[in-house]
Amino acid sequence: MKPNIDGVTRWRRVADDIRTNIDDGVISDALPSEFELAARYGVNRHTIRRAIAALTADGLLRVERGRGTFVNSKPQRIVYPIGSRTRFSENMLKQSLEPSGRLIKSDYVVSDSVLAPLLECRVGTRLHRLDSLSVANGVPLSRSTSYFSAERFPGIVDAYAETGSITEALRREGIVDYRRRETRLTAERVSAKDAELMSCASDAVVLISKAIDVDLEGQPIQFIRTKFLADRVELVMLQS
Repeated sequence: MKPNIDGVTRWRRVADDIRTNIDDGVISDALPSEFELAARYGVNRHTIRRAIAALTADGLLRVERGRGTFVNSKPQRIVYPIGSRTRFSENMLKQSLEPSGRLIKSDYVVSDSVLAPLLECRVGTRLHRLDSLSVANGVPLSRSTSYFSAERFPGIVDAYAETGSITEALRREGIVDYRRRETRLTAERVSAKDAELMSCASDAVVLISKAIDVDLEGQPIQFIRTKFLADRVELVMLQS
């Protein structure tokens, strides 16, 4: 009986089923051929190739030209320390990983009764909102939404788009150093939109960090909500 792949993007549903088979040990070495997989799922070979490409980008599979597609050993989670000085790029470079960041979108919002106390500003203050994706060695680890005062940091969006680093963007805006005031953690299932963006399983768990960063005078400069993929990142809380 062919798996039901209606109601979800076809290549994503195929990728999720292959991932489940690998996790359950049904597939432990080589994948069936594209022809066999296409027949099994009732899709064309282009759909199979896209599913395999997503799982390869995720590090779960490797394609060996002339031999086929094989299952990689399950990668270890990347350690991500969270303390008074949390920096994505520094955390990755210390583990010999190549960090990068990509601006997904940006817009203006006004602070409401939730954001205003976090950033210690008036309700109605104009803010930059940045949606970004953080990647290490080409693998997406997290996506974030950050809020900054538009008056204090007028060029933060362009600076981040050019550098791919919040720390470097803030430096260009005059913040030479900053620290983490607090971090609060929760967890939930990944949304369909984020699963697509981060090339992960549709039922993946994300660890949600809500944090406030402050300058050296203690003034909030950023509120950031980050979704870390739990099967790719291990959060380590450091003692202050």
